[in-house]
Amino acid sequence: MTFSIIKLKDVLTESKVEASISDTAKRIRVRLHAKGVEKRPDMNDKDGATKYYVRRAGQFVYGRQNLHKGAFGVIPPELDGYQSSSDIPSFDVDERCLPEWVDLFLKQGGYYLELSKLASGVGSQRISPSKFLSLEMPLPSIEQQRTLLERVGFYNGSQQKLKFELTHQQTLLKKLRQQILQEAIEGKLTADWRAQNPDVEPASELLKRIAAEKEQLVKDKKIKAQKPLPLITDEEKPFELPDGWEWCRLGNLGAIQGGGTPSKVNKDYWNGDVPWICPKDMKKKYLSDSIYKITPQAVVKSSAKFVAKRSVLFVVRGMILSHSFPVAINIDKATVNQDMKALSIYIDGLEEYIYLVLRGSSQEILKKVRTSTHGTCRLESDIYCNWVVAMPSLDEQQIIITKVEKLLTLCDQIEAQITQNQAYTEQLMQAVLKEAFSHNSKAKPVLVTPQASTDLSDVMVCEDQ
Repeated sequence: MTFSIIKLKDVLTESKVEASISDTAKRIRVRLHAKGVEKRPDMNDKDGATKYYVRRAGQFVYGRQNLHKGAFGVIPPELDGYQSSSDIPSFDVDERCLPEWVDLFLKQGGYYLELSKLASGVGSQRISPSKFLSLEMPLPSIEQQRTLLERVGFYNGSQQKLKFELTHQQTLLKKLRQQILQEAIEGKLTADWRAQNPDVEPASELLKRIAAEKEQLVKDKKIKAQKPLPLITDEEKPFELPDGWEWCRLGNLGAIQGGGTPSKVNKDYWNGDVPWICPKDMKKKYLSDSIYKITPQAVVKSSAKFVAKRSVLFVVRGMILSHSFPVAINIDKATVNQDMKALSIYIDGLEEYIYLVLRGSSQEILKKVRTSTHGTCRLESDIYCNWVVAMPSLDEQQIIITKVEKLLTLCDQIEAQITQNQAYTEQLMQAVLKEAFSHNSKAKPVLVTPQASTDLSDVMVCEDQ
């Protein structure tokens, strides 16, 4: 395939047909990010000196201020006869060139993003038609243009279908992960294991040891005695427990400690080596570091105090609670900020299961989040302290954790494969564009200005211009 290199002015001529009557109901605008031309919403424009021009279907238009942000496109048939000011210049296209070819030329490889170099002016910078028309563009024959545009359209359609499918599959994956966690904390994943291990110590014995350890910590004055939490009523129990399991409240499993934020104006408190975990850090299961760090002096003199290793951390305040409930386990001794809590469990080995329980209960917990009139999201202490937990034996907890990790790893592998398929389609699209615009050494976009001429259902486990 061979074609010549032309300047846009060779195939584009600016149209300046002034509208005899200014019609505010028939105005166009150009959307950002290469999303094309559309009817502008009705606005209460006042009569003024601004001139408006008639635009025709098939003309190419762009926004002077936002061309480099993707404000360009071809006027569709339904907007024939609409109007725009000179801030959205319009161009008739020579018969040697398809309007869609110019559109694709600017889109390919995000080329339009480079055009900010052409903008000039004091205050609001614009790209004039003269500079725009000085751009160089490869121009195949009309037949070649149609062929390449059809191929691009085909792959673009495939890409859009894949994006839709990816979104659908990710939604199913989210549901699948939640289902895995839910079945784990209800004991459904380990029903066969329990049948094969009938002599496992019941969870009631585990709860007795937890209560004894708590009592000893109070006697040793390592923790303060707390007001007894209420008994669990039948109405609070969301499902029937398997044999050997017991209900308990989260607040009876460990000491819940709040966080604090040292004074931001005290330079002696910041940029130290002590991790200060905030909601922004809560993006993975295990935390050993943080974005921000404080000094040992801050721990001594401010409200930020150390929380024990292997504590279960969760967020209790902030806009993040409007859509998610982050949970993590801190590996090393750390501090947390005022929007978080740390559950330091009374006996070792429970933190992995409690982490899993809170993740599995996240959707129900989010329903309990309270939003103030100012929009502040908050999870009150009575909610998380009294949250009911279905407790199995320690042995069964380990089996549950192993099964969940294996199933969630499978989910991750499926998601990675879906994403890889999307990347393959993108590579095909880029190959087509490369053939269209980089067929020879001169077919690469060049900036030239007038001044310088250079399906998961099978794996379910149960701004404008």
